[in-house]
Amino acid sequence: MKLTEITHLNNPLQDSSSRFKTLDEWLAWQEQLHFTAIELGLDRCRKVAEVMHLLPPSYFVISIAGTNGKGSTATMLENILRSAGYRVGIYTSPHLIRYNERIKLDGHEVDDKTLCRTFDRIDRARGNISLTYFEFGTLAAMDIFQQAKVDIAIMEVGMGGRLDAVNMLDANVSVISTVDIDHEQWLGYDRNAIGREKAGILRPMRPAISSDPNPPDTVRDTASLLGAKLLVSGRDFSFEAGVDSWSWCSGLTRFINLPIPGNHHYQIQNAAGVIMTLQAIADFFPVQQPVLIRSLREFRMPGRFQSIPGNVPVILDVAHNRQSAEVLASNIKGLPKTGKIHLVLGMLKDKNHTAFFHELSPRVDHWYLSGLSGVRGASSNELADILCAVEPAAQLQQFDGVELALEAARAAVVPGDRIIVSGSFVTVGHAIKQLGVEV
Repeated sequence: MKLTEITHLNNPLQDSSSRFKTLDEWLAWQEQLHFTAIELGLDRCRKVAEVMHLLPPSYFVISIAGTNGKGSTATMLENILRSAGYRVGIYTSPHLIRYNERIKLDGHEVDDKTLCRTFDRIDRARGNISLTYFEFGTLAAMDIFQQAKVDIAIMEVGMGGRLDAVNMLDANVSVISTVDIDHEQWLGYDRNAIGREKAGILRPMRPAISSDPNPPDTVRDTASLLGAKLLVSGRDFSFEAGVDSWSWCSGLTRFINLPIPGNHHYQIQNAAGVIMTLQAIADFFPVQQPVLIRSLREFRMPGRFQSIPGNVPVILDVAHNRQSAEVLASNIKGLPKTGKIHLVLGMLKDKNHTAFFHELSPRVDHWYLSGLSGVRGASSNELADILCAVEPAAQLQQFDGVELALEAARAAVVPGDRIIVSGSFVTVGHAIKQLGVEV
């Protein structure tokens, strides 16, 4: 891990006049500032961005929305473009261990001092405008990227798209990784409704890439209405996966013998969308094929079916909705069957627990259910009730914390077994700390 400090911020701040001294203080205050943790809408955030002269952006913008895969897509793009020699900023969420993970310059996390400075700038600019935790972070990324004079900013949408704070920026290229059911309370209860929200990041006459081979009609309709050039996997570009490599094709352009990103076949769909995105911006930011191949070979994504070796391996996966649970179940099925699967699980209240359990219960032998703290965390009792409704004979234990659940799983396993930790970024973050894994 390397932290990057921006030393050339305009209007340097005097520490004595700042509201807070430490990053932890700023973040704790942001969590309580707005009357709700989540409020979709652009007006308040845009007003502050205008006061700070952050709009229009001084850099090329790639916005990425999607139910799953958007973090992997963003990181893959960042690695490739940075390796090609461009100055790249990336904004993602949520984080696993440190808030600093959310904002990176040239592959390095921005340090606490830089974050505190930009939070102070935002605080001064907002006046009496109330901002959410996520809105503060989005404005911070925009400010830091502008001060650092990046060539490209890769911006991961937090939720939905149309009313997400990231959508203040008019993307030069938009990417939709996948569309499935999640965040129903805010986005809608079917793929068309959710697709309409995600398609909100599309812009007139600009490229839009769908890594999802079957985007909802609302995505296609929005692109048609705007005149956006929608490029869909399986129609405008395609890929073919082999055992150890894969190929990509669009029109007369073809790449063969590509490395499987992170050695995970499920990442190929994301990588195919990434290559199409690179083709769409090639006139502005060309990337040579050797750079592409090297970056795909070196790609790693913490918390995405990440295996921690040991006598009994521990696999960390941030799956937290139906679609990601389906992928996790498929990945578990692909493992050599040598023993039992022990799954340590903690989830947020607002997730579809029933759908999650339906996907995974056929693959799991023992469940270790952990409550998560905070107003959004589901209790172990809530999870146990739903699991037993799905699988009445489920073998389960309940715990007050992820650490206790993981400790119990590690004590119960024998060689040949595997431990999976899943259900939330929070859950995986706790496990990473306990296992001493470097992120």
